[in-house]
Amino acid sequence: MKQPGRARSSHLGLLALWACLGLAEGCGPGPGYGVRSRPRKLTAMHYKQFLPNFSENNLGASGRAEGKITRNSERFNDLVCNFNPDIVFKDEENTNADRFMTKRCKECLNRLAIAVMNQWPGVHLRVTEAWDEDGHHPPGSLHYEGRAVDITTDDRETDKYGLLAQLAVEAGFDWVHYESKYHIHCSVKADHSVAVEKGGCFPGWARVTLAGGGQKTLSSLTPGDKVMAVSATGQIVFSPILLFLHQDQEARSTVLSLKTDDGHRLAVTPHHLVFIDRDCTLDSSKYRAWFASRVRTRDCVLIHGADGRLDHSRIISVSVQETTGVYAPLTEDGTLFVDGVLVSSYAVVEDHALSHWAFGPLRLLSSLERLLWGETTTPVSCANTTSRMVSAALDARNSSIGQEPFGHQTSKVHWYARLLYNMGSMILHPNTFHP
Repeated sequence: MKQPGRARSSHLGLLALWACLGLAEGCGPGPGYGVRSRPRKLTAMHYKQFLPNFSENNLGASGRAEGKITRNSERFNDLVCNFNPDIVFKDEENTNADRFMTKRCKECLNRLAIAVMNQWPGVHLRVTEAWDEDGHHPPGSLHYEGRAVDITTDDRETDKYGLLAQLAVEAGFDWVHYESKYHIHCSVKADHSVAVEKGGCFPGWARVTLAGGGQKTLSSLTPGDKVMAVSATGQIVFSPILLFLHQDQEARSTVLSLKTDDGHRLAVTPHHLVFIDRDCTLDSSKYRAWFASRVRTRDCVLIHGADGRLDHSRIISVSVQETTGVYAPLTEDGTLFVDGVLVSSYAVVEDHALSHWAFGPLRLLSSLERLLWGETTTPVSCANTTSRMVSAALDARNSSIGQEPFGHQTSKVHWYARLLYNMGSMILHPNTFHP
């Protein structure tokens, strides 16, 4: 047994290198792989439109107001000052109040500033209002907490504002409203909000279809079970569950409930990838993996048709609900049907093909295990021999930069997923991740 052990160590080293390369290059979205993803076409928002399509203080948007912040309150120390030279601050009060905002708001605003310069060379983002200490807004306004900004472009060309609003959505603002012909209103969740935390999965009561036609809830699913999925060639297959990327029966989370016109209802966290087509074509290759938070009514999802082939169904409503228990199963093919709707196994990074490539070493490790130890072994159990070592390395890395040990924050997240997230945060552009 010593020789296989040494071979396994060698494989692990090569697989780690493969993971690094996988994060640096990826291809092909959608149920089929091999075609480089096309850039998403931006559609300008309409006057008075807001996204997501419910009120600003809804849990699925920016959440409830938490009370006015003044310069004398303790919470004022939680605000940060934005001195980004690529943003023009109106600051008509001459107090720098428009530069004060929450950390999350600042990050979204800085991303938007880059997007504006890329979209319109020579044009800059302009902030007309951010934190309000003078009482110019209605009671409960998020401006009083530094969680909202009113924006324009510095050339003040109003015909740009519809696209500016959509760029704000892309930059990660949790609620965007084309509120006035003269400005766009954007807001974010509170920095401490649980809804801001990274992750992507489904509630334990969600169901999958097994080979043979039976169904199981995700909470009762075990590695080795074969569930209905779609292969890289676009065929419906039964793909084995390798492991759970996230599994926590006690965790509370906010999920989006997507209801379709034929009665399907998918509950999914905003950061998870769902295959969507805004044109509702019958061609499955046209469907792209998008964050669930981007889904709108009238978008179409892929479902398992009555004739055993892929079909599509139109979303008629998107709502928000709280649930307990989170599960994110990883299949061999990287896809699965949850409550009849085709979804990706992946979350956080909006590139299904890149994620599937990056998790290739884990699938190979599973294949090696079945080859060396036989089919009776729980898939990828040999990988757990390195779990403590990797977790310790991640904890050491985060401790060195002043963060709580990663393993203590997300102990129910698989070590390989945590490793990829840490590596990706150093390699990939921040806009690659869910805001």
